[in-house]
Amino acid sequence: MQNPPLIDKKISKKQIGSTGLEVDTLGFGCAPLGNLYYSISDQESTAVLDAAWQAGFRHFDTAPHYGQGLSERRTGDLLRSLQGKDYILSTKVGRLLKPAGYAKERHGFASPMPFDIQYDYSYDGIMRSFEDSLQRLGLDRIDILYMHDIGSDTHGSENDKHFPIAMKGGYKAMNELRSQGLVKAIGLGVNEYQVCEQAMDYGDWDCFLLAGRYSLLEQESLQTFLPKCQARNCSIIIGGPYNSGILATGVRGKGTANYNYAPASAEIIDRVAKIEMICDEYHVTLAAAALQFPLAHPSVASVIPGLGNISRIQNTIDLFHQAIPNDFWQSLKAADLLDKDAPAPTAVKASDVLHAN
Repeated sequence: MQNPPLIDKKISKKQIGSTGLEVDTLGFGCAPLGNLYYSISDQESTAVLDAAWQAGFRHFDTAPHYGQGLSERRTGDLLRSLQGKDYILSTKVGRLLKPAGYAKERHGFASPMPFDIQYDYSYDGIMRSFEDSLQRLGLDRIDILYMHDIGSDTHGSENDKHFPIAMKGGYKAMNELRSQGLVKAIGLGVNEYQVCEQAMDYGDWDCFLLAGRYSLLEQESLQTFLPKCQARNCSIIIGGPYNSGILATGVRGKGTANYNYAPASAEIIDRVAKIEMICDEYHVTLAAAALQFPLAHPSVASVIPGLGNISRIQNTIDLFHQAIPNDFWQSLKAADLLDKDAPAPTAVKASDVLHAN
């Protein structure tokens, strides 16, 4: 089998806020290693991570939530033998894992470890969560620490109780960890840009991991949130660039198209179908456009798609480097399928694309 290309010489880096910490613009999302939607064996997860490392991936993101600790354990198994190497690791705090015999709540993970989740955004809870992650990872270092899923999408009306605790005690703990040099950057890892914007009034955040809220399908965050990030030099890492599937699969297949972890509505399906028509016109792969689009914004430092099998590693590299003409982005804007104020990736001539393809 041919070895995958070494992408570390091709992928640019961007700095996280004012930290001096640089991340690859293409990262590795480790949620699938927690058996998201379907199970993979320990051997398969090891093979995927080994292949990703050999391909040049050096930016890894995991969380206690992913398989109730399983993703952290598997990610740590790879990185433990590579301590001292040039990689960036992020994980998340705010969930404590309690032994349960078996996981009563799976949260979309096919076969998580036997723990239930307890949310705790207090000072003590965040410190405990950080230490627990180090134990599961088997590492003495975490580079970026995110407070996970603090927002109404996760907690509903209960968020009125969680948010004040998180912004007072939780932020104090994270700020101390940063001040002591135990982490290099702190932020939120969420599915809502609104809670990030709200949190900016309570602390000095370096970055936000935003899943699905600045994508080829959604640019509402351009109105107020992203300008605030630019003004405060706060970086964005984009998770879920395919909006949980529909921007990777499109809507022409036989299966159900998922959008934001649920079957897509007729309105979303129609919008994606129109985008696909313009993709056809310019010989552009829908997934390539979805992967590349967010990075054109100056505040976006990295995109981290979830990668759960070896074939997706090479495919993702190819999508990331696929040539896309400037006229493609302009056609999306003209068709009102992309916000007219959204920055477009660096211009490429259509003739160059046809030659490359």
